[in-house]
Amino acid sequence: MRIGELSKRTGVSPRSLRYYEEQGLLTSSRSDAGQRHYSDAAVQRVSLIRQLFDAGMSSRVIATVLPCVDVPDDLGVAEETFTAMMRERDRIDADIAHLIETRGALDVLIRANSRHRTELSTAPAPAALSA
Repeated sequence: MRIGELSKRTGVSPRSLRYYEEQGLLTSSRSDAGQRHYSDAAVQRVSLIRQLFDAGMSSRVIATVLPCVDVPDDLGVAEETFTAMMRERDRIDADIAHLIETRGALDVLIRANSRHRTELSTAPAPAALSA
């Protein structure tokens, strides 16, 4: 199938499909006119790539994980994939911890602003200067 058909079947833009190919995540053959042609298996592959992106993985990490799908019986590949996924999980945990700290700092500022707004709303109005 051509790139437009793959795009329709997967809901992924042609631009993204070309990016996946540039990153080595997806392969195609070329017609004599240079048009990309994908096998039916590409639909499943694109779905997997989307799942991995949705899990927060970068294309670099996805490239290290996909060989586990391509060579499922290779223990070395399975171990490398496991290590890559654990590294990604650790990165996500660190990101979450950082976001929690950032939210805490913002909460402190919000409370201070709330107190300030309360003080401003209950303060007596300044007396008008007489001319």
